[in-house]
Amino acid sequence: MEKIRLITDSASDISYEDEKMYDIRVLPFEVVLGDKSYVSRVDFDNEGFYRLMAQYDEIPKTSQITPFSFQELYLEEAKNGYTDLILVTINSGGSSTNGNAVMARDLFFDEHPEFRDKVRIHIFDGIGYSAFYGYPVVNAGRMVREGKTADEVVGYLKDIMVKRRLYFGMYTLKYAGKSGRIPSAAAFLGDKLNLKPVMKVSDNTISTAAKVRGENKLAAKIAAMTLADMEPGSPYQIVYGNDPATRDEMTQLMTAKLGYGPDACYQIGAAVAANSGPKVTGVAFNMKKGE
Repeated sequence: MEKIRLITDSASDISYEDEKMYDIRVLPFEVVLGDKSYVSRVDFDNEGFYRLMAQYDEIPKTSQITPFSFQELYLEEAKNGYTDLILVTINSGGSSTNGNAVMARDLFFDEHPEFRDKVRIHIFDGIGYSAFYGYPVVNAGRMVREGKTADEVVGYLKDIMVKRRLYFGMYTLKYAGKSGRIPSAAAFLGDKLNLKPVMKVSDNTISTAAKVRGENKLAAKIAAMTLADMEPGSPYQIVYGNDPATRDEMTQLMTAKLGYGPDACYQIGAAVAANSGPKVTGVAFNMKKGE
């Protein structure tokens, strides 16, 4: 009989409620601020991390999840009797975590051949960040709770991940500039000119899709770009940071245009905020056919 374990990392930004409700194991990232090291979702919640960010002028540093950590994870869950481990990890284009999970799978079966015919380890590249793959993970959790088979869950993830897209805007370029997500000179100039970029997350890449002048135009631009690319009638998710007003503004804009609201809101945690800054607004969605 199958016993399925669904696993993701904290950059998925799934809520503590969904983590508990669907029995999803969330692997935390280590975060360094100042001379101290913290474990996301363990040493602080999102609000606690935002407060820490405000105390330091430097950019938080996050660490990848190591192959050794994944090997320990596989052994623990195999001993717990799980027959299928389904992992969805942070974008492989921005972190070595996914590659480490794959490497650890090979090492695990080499060191523990007794589990080779007893445990299947399915590893998915999350391709993006936050709700981009957090939402599919939660849906996969619902499927497991409903009694779907591992092959059905794996099939869903294979189908949905390549359809996802995320548009988001940052209210300051300080963090993206210092982390290298945006060239530092461009980030400095953008802040001086009050330019706010709309970033597109798709196909393992983050690119600048548009720019607006001033904060008051950012949400409307993101909403318009989302509506142009989104599969008609499909669900969407709001992404936000330390300011709930940005969540509410985006929700109102999207609801007014579509006639229905988001089915979930995802507040970014340490792994995402370390590179984007704490104040963001965005929408994750399924692309229309042909995009």
